[in-house]
Amino acid sequence: MNQTFLPASLYRGDAMHQWDIHTYANHYWHPVAPISHLQPGEVLAITMLDQPLLLTWPTGEHPRAFRNRCPHRGVAFGQGGGTGQSCRRLVCPYHGWTYNLRGELLAAAREADFEQDFDRQGWGLQELACRIDGPLIWIAFSDKALTLEEQLQLVHTEAGAAWNTASTLLRLSRSSLACNWKIAHDNTLDDYHVAIAHPTTLHREQGPVRDYRHRFSQHNNLLETPHPDGGRFLTFGLPPWSHLLVWPDGRLAWLEFMPERPDRCTMQLHLFAGRDAMDAATADAWLRDMLTFLDEDKALVESVQHGYQEDFQPGPPHQLERRILHWQGLYRERLGSAGNSIEERSHEAISALRS
Repeated sequence: MNQTFLPASLYRGDAMHQWDIHTYANHYWHPVAPISHLQPGEVLAITMLDQPLLLTWPTGEHPRAFRNRCPHRGVAFGQGGGTGQSCRRLVCPYHGWTYNLRGELLAAAREADFEQDFDRQGWGLQELACRIDGPLIWIAFSDKALTLEEQLQLVHTEAGAAWNTASTLLRLSRSSLACNWKIAHDNTLDDYHVAIAHPTTLHREQGPVRDYRHRFSQHNNLLETPHPDGGRFLTFGLPPWSHLLVWPDGRLAWLEFMPERPDRCTMQLHLFAGRDAMDAATADAWLRDMLTFLDEDKALVESVQHGYQEDFQPGPPHQLERRILHWQGLYRERLGSAGNSIEERSHEAISALRS
């Protein structure tokens, strides 16, 4: 392995944070809600990377996603409520412009009195690409985003059955970590630390290091281990900042680290299983087990955040850190393609990357 770790300078500073959420993020699709949170005939207001969005599901059609702002003056149609709300029409609370769930303008108050010719068809909601894959609803901010098939390639080929049947959301947890998202993402791809830092938690699920098997596609990586209960335990690393754990019985844990600030991110965990797969007490126990090892990681990543300040240079990579190098290679490619614009924002970071 000739590749080195990303320089610490890419893990700090507002310029890098802005590039991550406005440029890097636009290369990918983002899961914005479990399918159980939105049903046909409902709307759901959410926020993703500080951007207000509105999900709708017209009856008899597929889910849609829009910028949550009226094209007239930019006012939001509603605030987030966690789950979908039954809705026949979207009515702007400012001037009463009214839309259907397909984002088409049905009426504007006193529209005969506009000073210019008024054409309803020219004032639809700004739509984003939206689709269902697995147990999640996904959106893309840019029409140049990687295809979702490429973004989830290894998941589809190695865990497609579980991915498409474990559609019941059992538990959801969100918490804030005092570290850059890339530190948390690196850590969750780090197979070198599991036996040492998680001897009584995750290590028991993944088993002996000698049984680790790694697999890579262009955009995904996978750690496969034999599970103590039989079958394969699969741990996927996925862009932009996501992870999927798949148990032999078909349970799924979806974990992501979304940027908040240069030195803080949101850790979000979804636990999925098939319908009637477990009772509430068992689901609670599963969540507790997951949060136990994630709390162990919390102490580590927040310590790394302090260590990555000023003149720190990461040491040499170990073979068990290949999954980190894989995603960091993708990040380097995205950063390198940004050219002078990102160099102007963070000259120190680019200089370190190219050295």
